[in-house]
Amino acid sequence: MKICIYGAGAIGGLLGAKLARAGAEVTLIARGPHLEALRTNGLRLLSEGEDFTVRPKATDRPAEAGQQDAVIVALKAQSVPAVVEHMQPLLGPKTGVVMAVNGLPWWYFYRLEGPWRDRRLESVDPAGRQWQGIGPERAIGCVVYAAAEVSEPGVIRHGVGDRFTLGEPDGSRSDRIRALAQILVSAGFKAPVKDDIRVEIWVKLWGNVAFNPVSALTGATMRQICEDAGTLKLVRAMMGEAEAVSARLGVAMPITLERRLEGAAAVGEHKTSMLQDLERRRPMEIDAVVAAVAEVGRMVGVPTPAIGSVLALVSQKAKLLGLYPSSA
Repeated sequence: MKICIYGAGAIGGLLGAKLARAGAEVTLIARGPHLEALRTNGLRLLSEGEDFTVRPKATDRPAEAGQQDAVIVALKAQSVPAVVEHMQPLLGPKTGVVMAVNGLPWWYFYRLEGPWRDRRLESVDPAGRQWQGIGPERAIGCVVYAAAEVSEPGVIRHGVGDRFTLGEPDGSRSDRIRALAQILVSAGFKAPVKDDIRVEIWVKLWGNVAFNPVSALTGATMRQICEDAGTLKLVRAMMGEAEAVSARLGVAMPITLERRLEGAAAVGEHKTSMLQDLERRRPMEIDAVVAAVAEVGRMVGVPTPAIGSVLALVSQKAKLLGLYPSSA
């Protein structure tokens, strides 16, 4: 199976290393010192009980890879629209594009029964670049439950988690999604295929929409946010709004809000990905994780005042630091 990992950073590198070891024909799209290290020394994966190196093809020119069976996009959400044009040589008529990206996906309303069928999300897909350039018929949903980091160029350190939940937008068990799940499992990952991937997307987003921006604004860990009465009240309000938005779309959360908060508190002294990006002065996934929920709220007629207020604050902070697109 020919698989291209577009964005061979932490999560992309984790996937690429294990898939290459499992025998997939893997191409990594990377750049800069990381790409040079991949070409020179191969891709090294470090995790508990494992330390191995593979040498998949690595390039910054997708045309060198040609058409793929699957492209796994493992970039930050805000980086994807700009690379759609460069992805074109990878896309054949049967290529599946796995969006291993945080937040509400650009394809969310594709063939979704109801009044919002085929709506576009400007917050995550400005000018419809992904809808037009990738095509929603190619999209495969993916929710990532794994943590990794690029400890140095060419080296990925895997922390916790190994689950990549998959789902077709129409809920089918297609040949392509079964083949993809099978090769991920053979590589050592958990890859359950869900009949309604949108529920899984909302369960993860439910916490991220609140904890990520609040942590970026305060510098607090998950535990600190949950133990402070003020921030906990704000997080609860934001999550309540997000749940109301998802319910208007027909999504019923499989657990209660209180149980979700208990799970977040149990994570302990963890810094969210948005806080980590802020500390490293990297662009944050504000639009896909926060602005998209506010946009859908407006679309379906559900007020999101708490989410909107926090969105305004974290966006302003990011702009002042040069970490938001409008500040570029």
